[in-house]
Amino acid sequence: MTKHFVTIEEQSDEDLQSIFRLATSPINDELLKGQGVALVFERPSLRTRASSSTAVNELGGFATFFSDEEIGLDTRESSNDVARTLNEYYAIAALRVRQHDVFARMRAATGSTLSLINLLSNMAHPTQAVADVLTIAEHFGEGDLSALRGLHVAYVGDATNVTRSLAVALLRLGANVTVGAPVGYQLQVGGIEDPVAVQGGGVLTQVDSAEAAVRAADVVYTDAWVSMGMEAETALRRRDLANFRVTEELLAHANDTAVFMHCLPAHRGDEVTNEVLDSDRSLIWRQVFHRRSAMLGVLRWIKGEMS
Repeated sequence: MTKHFVTIEEQSDEDLQSIFRLATSPINDELLKGQGVALVFERPSLRTRASSSTAVNELGGFATFFSDEEIGLDTRESSNDVARTLNEYYAIAALRVRQHDVFARMRAATGSTLSLINLLSNMAHPTQAVADVLTIAEHFGEGDLSALRGLHVAYVGDATNVTRSLAVALLRLGANVTVGAPVGYQLQVGGIEDPVAVQGGGVLTQVDSAEAAVRAADVVYTDAWVSMGMEAETALRRRDLANFRVTEELLAHANDTAVFMHCLPAHRGDEVTNEVLDSDRSLIWRQVFHRRSAMLGVLRWIKGEMS
């Protein structure tokens, strides 16, 4: 059966555990021999393109990059026809898209014979969540996922697609998640990748104070205030989110051993100060490293490799 990795929430616990294990175990460098992976990017990304192409190459396959200008999903050509075309040449398509519903239409168009990986959509960023879980588990438990159980992870600022996927993954692994955001920037209930709907595992708390969110936290996480496509809102967002900047003063409310995380790119001086971003408490470069690990795990799981 063809496998897809589009959200965290649609994966079973067993499949997620397999992906996490495969992400860091010794690889078979011929797993994708003679097979291609199409990388379709409506939105640019340094880390996503680098980690994806590197992982495909390490597994013996080849990656082909397609920019928005080349394909024009649902403008130059329908998503359905793009999927049918890619299905003639590639085993897997990994996409960064503006609208999440592209995945459903592509699956329907190909009869789910083309494996799809979500490299980012407006609703979810599951490969980033895998990388972040690996980073936290490495720091607190030398890679043991059970070390996440009971940890307090605080996310402050604009609750984005990154927040949704990360919260779903952490809650299911037993971590407690607090999201601190002002009105209008908090998690939206319902829809795809909904942390509020997670049953069992950790506890989700939502507050409107950055200090309340990070109090006694083990991990403090933030993301850019102005995401791609929101540039016209820059001044408004800087004003609304000013009290949610991660500073040394804010981190003083977290545990003494708390670490800082950011999925990058960072807008230095907006959502986080240089002092925090470049400090010994910052795990941002291990997150970058594990973006590759995450892609290796997802690709190996899709190909049916046993963990």
